[in-house]
Amino acid sequence: MAKSQLEPNTEFSYLASQERIARTAEALTANGIQTFVVVDADEARKKVFELIPQGAEVFNATSQTIDQIGVAAEIESSGRYEVVRNRLVEFDQEGQERAKRQLGAAPDVLVASVHAITEQGQLLIASMSGSQLGAGVSGAAKVIYVVGVQKLVANLNDGFRRLYEYTLPLEDERALNAYGVNSAVNKLLIINREIFPGRISVVLVNENLGF
Repeated sequence: MAKSQLEPNTEFSYLASQERIARTAEALTANGIQTFVVVDADEARKKVFELIPQGAEVFNATSQTIDQIGVAAEIESSGRYEVVRNRLVEFDQEGQERAKRQLGAAPDVLVASVHAITEQGQLLIASMSGSQLGAGVSGAAKVIYVVGVQKLVANLNDGFRRLYEYTLPLEDERALNAYGVNSAVNKLLIINREIFPGRISVVLVNENLGF
């Protein structure tokens, strides 16, 4: 098993206080982001599937959180949805790159996670390739982010620190073992506000989930 040379700063691994959770949820709501606070992974999973319309085209982005709570597996195997990941495999021939980009960029529903949320209600999402960012920005009709409350931080500065000091070392190790390459924060999305009511939902889970 490959080991990253980076060491995660465990300062960012602890569950947020109930006061911070409440402040963050209030700020997210004020920023046009529908927010649900749930107690555990089981409740989070139920909430996610309440939010996904039957028969929708769903793109579950690569996410340790989504994998951990069983959402990715259920999306891909339930038969209730048009699964973007399954269709991307079908478009794996030469000359189909444009079709793959379009499919991943504008699904009905994006299910993913984020790497930090500030008490001001800002979402931070880092990526090496950026493949999942476009759908979150505007391409997906509906976006569902599932987030363990250890990812809540005081402000943007702490959000950046969390990305580089905690998330990156863990993702670097995962990428080394999965793909044989190092990871990097090549692209970074900050969502300050959503202007379309109900488009973005955040499910805050009172557990340590993902990176």
